[in-house]
Amino acid sequence: MKNFNLTVKLLQVLFLIAFTATLSVASAQHSDKETKEDIQRHRAMAAAHEAAAKCLESGKNDEVCQIQLQAACKGLAIGKYCGMKHVH
Repeated sequence: MKNFNLTVKLLQVLFLIAFTATLSVASAQHSDKETKEDIQRHRAMAAAHEAAAKCLESGKNDEVCQIQLQAACKGLAIGKYCGMKHVH
């Protein structure tokens, strides 16, 4: 049940990322190239968070999954939580 709750929370985070990205792209005045780069970064961050959810689902330790998330997000987002931190 704990893994299910973590999965639900991570999916909520992914939804929030997508929603925020949509608002950011819609409100910002970027060139086409910058917009495409932003889209790629958001998709990469979402994929990293999805991989973290699958890592937790597999029964791996939270610390192991966090290290994998940090490695996947290196250079993508600000901070060590891939641009986002949620409560535990």
